[in-house]
Amino acid sequence: MIIIKAIRKKSIAPVCILVLIVFSVSVFAGEILVDDYVDGLSPKWVRKSFEGKTQYEVTREDNQLCIRATSSASASALYYKIKFDTNDFPVLTWRWKVDHVLSKGDALQKEGDDYAARVYVVFPSLAFWRTKALNYIWANKLPQGQAVPNPFTTNTIMVAVESGPERTGQWVEETRNVFEDYRRYFGKEPPKAGAIAIMTDTDNTGENAAAWYGPIRLLSGRGR
Repeated sequence: MIIIKAIRKKSIAPVCILVLIVFSVSVFAGEILVDDYVDGLSPKWVRKSFEGKTQYEVTREDNQLCIRATSSASASALYYKIKFDTNDFPVLTWRWKVDHVLSKGDALQKEGDDYAARVYVVFPSLAFWRTKALNYIWANKLPQGQAVPNPFTTNTIMVAVESGPERTGQWVEETRNVFEDYRRYFGKEPPKAGAIAIMTDTDNTGENAAAWYGPIRLLSGRGR
């Protein structure tokens, strides 16, 4: 899997390359359950640090098992390597909650490329520079529903599924049709996806953030 995260420091457009390894998952009645954390954090989640270390742990929040992420001027991700065809399983659904949005966060600026919560779907390529990703974010300034290229690379599209402080502190259910999003934002049919990742990062803004990620599923239905 390849996941792209812009890091402040020496290089102009730093890119991290991770090797794709495919894990098997169970499929039931048109659904792929990525993780519901019943058995703790699945070993299929792999940690990758970019700048410092965001803490990820399975906990129970509001009577729901979830992953709690806390970041303090840090950026690291959890990624789940899974190969799937978005034509067969186009819909991604998850629940999340954040304690607040980042005051300095800005999806249009490199120095603002931080988010209290984000969920990636990665489409790897043998030529790593062609790897693409849809990045569903809880934005600060970017209006809900708007999508823009990542300020470091046009191969990643940032989609503001939530924005601003109005719904902070409460669980929000999200449903995205990844197949349609890829066609809409990249203008072509999607290749097979290779990974799903979650990330809470504050390295560019130097802020603190906490987020909770509920169960993640892929569905064969239509979604929005």
